[in-house]
Amino acid sequence: MKIGVVGCSGRMGRMLLKEILDTPGAQLAGGTERPGSPALGVDLGVLAGGTALGVGATTDTRALFEASDAVIDFTSPEATVAHARLAEETRTPLVVGTTGMTPPDVAALRALANRVPVVFAPNMSVGVTLLMALTERVASILGPDYDIEIVEMHHRHKVDAPSGTALGLGEAAAAGRGIELSDMGVRVRDGHTGPREPGTIGFATLRGGDVVGDHSVIFAAEGERLELTHKASSRAVFAKGAVRAALWTRDAGPGLWSMRDVLGLKDS
Repeated sequence: MKIGVVGCSGRMGRMLLKEILDTPGAQLAGGTERPGSPALGVDLGVLAGGTALGVGATTDTRALFEASDAVIDFTSPEATVAHARLAEETRTPLVVGTTGMTPPDVAALRALANRVPVVFAPNMSVGVTLLMALTERVASILGPDYDIEIVEMHHRHKVDAPSGTALGLGEAAAAGRGIELSDMGVRVRDGHTGPREPGTIGFATLRGGDVVGDHSVIFAAEGERLELTHKASSRAVFAKGAVRAALWTRDAGPGLWSMRDVLGLKDS
C-alpha cells in the first residue's frame, strides 16, 4: 500500500518516513514540505535516517495525494484543512494526527469523511487508545462521588493546551458519565475558586523540558483514588499507530474513524 507523508521533514514527519519504510505491506509514495523549507529536494531516505532512495521532498501536494493510497498528516490545523480538500478531490484516505484542531476544522474532516475514510485521533499511540477506552469504561462504572481530573505534561515547545490527548481523555470520561465535556469541563483554576463543582472534569497542564507526553486520569473519592497513566518516551509510538491506521483504511469505507475503530475497541 502506497503511503504519502505531508510535512515530511519535521520530527514526526521523519519518523513517519522511517516507519513506512520499516513496515511490511507499506510503501513510501513520497513526501512534501511547505515552500521555502530547507528540506526541499533532500532525499526521503536521508530524512528518514537511512540510505538514499532517489526521491526528494517536494512542494507538489496534489501529486502526492494522486500517487498515494493514503496520506498521513501531522502538520497544522490550517494545513490539514487544505489537505482535506485535496483528499476529497483525489478520493484519497487521510490519517490525521494534527493537534489544536478547532470545531470548524473537525467539521471539514467530517465533510470529507462522507466520501473517503478519515482516521482522526488526538494521539495515534496504541497505548493511549487503550487508555481512552479504559477511561470511558471506568467513568461509566464509578459514580459521581468520584471526581475526575486529567493531568498532562509535554515539552516546553508545545503550543496548544490542554493537549489534544487530554481533551480526548476528557471526552472519553464524559461519554462514560453520559455528560457533555463542553458543559462540565474546567480548564483553568486561579484565585479563590470556591469548592469543586460536583460532576466536573478538571484539567491541569504542565510544560517543560523534552517530555514527549505524559497523561493521567485521576478518579478521586473519599478514602481512595484510582489513577490511569500513560507515558510516552518516544514519538515513534505515534508513527507506528499512524502507519497502522493508514494500512487499516485499505478495507475501510467512508467515515470519520478513530484509533479505537482501528484497534476494534469501539464497542468495548
